Amino acid sequence: MNDAASLSLERLTDRKRAAIIAAAIEEFLAAGFDATSMDRIAARAGVSKRTVYNHFESKEALFAAILQQLWNASDAVEAPAYRADKPLRAQLLRLLSRKLSLLNDDAFLSLARVAIAAGIHSPERARDMVARMGEREEDLTVWIRAAAADGRLKTPDPQFASQQLQGLVKAFAFWPQVTMGQPRLSQREQKDVAESAADMFLARYT
Repeated sequence: MNDAASLSLERLTDRKRAAIIAAAIEEFLAAGFDATSMDRIAARAGVSKRTVYNHFESKEALFAAILQQLWNASDAVEAPAYRADKPLRAQLLRLLSRKLSLLNDDAFLSLARVAIAAGIHSPERARDMVARMGEREEDLTVWIRAAAADGRLKTPDPQFASQQLQGLVKAFAFWPQVTMGQPRLSQREQKDVAESAADMFLARYT
């Protein structure tokens, strides 16, 4: 196979993968996790069931890929790296603003509802999804680890500190929207949540 043919095949494969993911999103939102089948996803995507399985080994893997794609979309701009020469609060606010942008995304919130509902019925499935999503370290954890290594934050467990910080944010910008149907936060409310969470975090760890 020459280079042109190889490139054409690669593009076709990418288009099929994108079509599968788009179809799966529609099916999951319409029917929920348990009622969605790979057959229905294949039919909506206009591909064979075998093609779906060639890209994704299971429905859980497909759902995790969707969540990862939404996360990646929020990472269009690379996460700010820790800077030893910059104030901690300003750096932290930039990171929290990025996270709040994702948590304020309708598609992400809708799929989070599907994932949570599926996880309630099957804890093992939920653990599998979380494991797939956690294959790369979260940007807040990376930043906290670097700041701690530099002696500017005092925490022996950066991952715990990161989860604690995210809990402060999600109490306002995720759980009320996912579980209670509360409206998404306004830009002003996002700013207030980010600033309050950053101040509480820094008061504890500096």
